[in-house]
Amino acid sequence: MAELSTIARPYAQGLWKAMQERGTTAQAAQMADVLDALSEVTRNPEVAELVNDPKITDEELYDVIAGSLGQDLPDQLPGLLRTVIENGRLNALPEIAAQFHALKNESEGVADAYIETAYALTKKEIEQLLEALSKKFPGKKLNPVVTINKSLIGGVSIRVGDQVLDGSVRARLAQMQQALTA
Repeated sequence: MAELSTIARPYAQGLWKAMQERGTTAQAAQMADVLDALSEVTRNPEVAELVNDPKITDEELYDVIAGSLGQDLPDQLPGLLRTVIENGRLNALPEIAAQFHALKNESEGVADAYIETAYALTKKEIEQLLEALSKKFPGKKLNPVVTINKSLIGGVSIRVGDQVLDGSVRARLAQMQQALTA
C-alpha cells in the first residue's frame, strides 16, 4: 500500500490550487483550521466504526462527518470530503491537512519549527531559540510548536521541514554508545 503522504499529496495540492484559482488564498487559514478539525473527527473511534460499517452509505458518512463539525464548510471542502470518502481515503485526512499546512506556510514564507524539549521553556527561552534558528533558516518566519518529551533527558530536538537538529542528551548518549561499540 502506498504511504499516506503519497496518497494525500494530490488532494492537498488540488485543494490548494482550487483556492488559488478562485482567488480565496486569504481563506487558507480558515481552511487549515477546518481540515484540522476534520482530522480530529476522523481519528474518533466511533467514526472509524462508521467508516468500516458496510451498511453506511458514502452520503450518510459525509453527513455525519460534516455535521460533526458544527460549522459551515468552506466552499472547496465538501467536494474534497466527498471525494476522499468515495475513494476510501478518509484515513489520509490528517496527512492531507499537514500537507495543506505546508503549502500554505510555503506561500507565506513561514515554516513550523517543531521543538521537542525535556522541560517546559519560558517565553524568553523560546524567543532566544527562534532567534538562533533564524540564522540557520534565513528568509523564513518560524512558527514554534513546542512539545515536552521527558525521554529526551535534557536539551532540545528541533525539526523544521525535513531538517532535524537534535541537541538532546538522549541523542548524545546514543552517539557515545555507537562510538564505544564501533
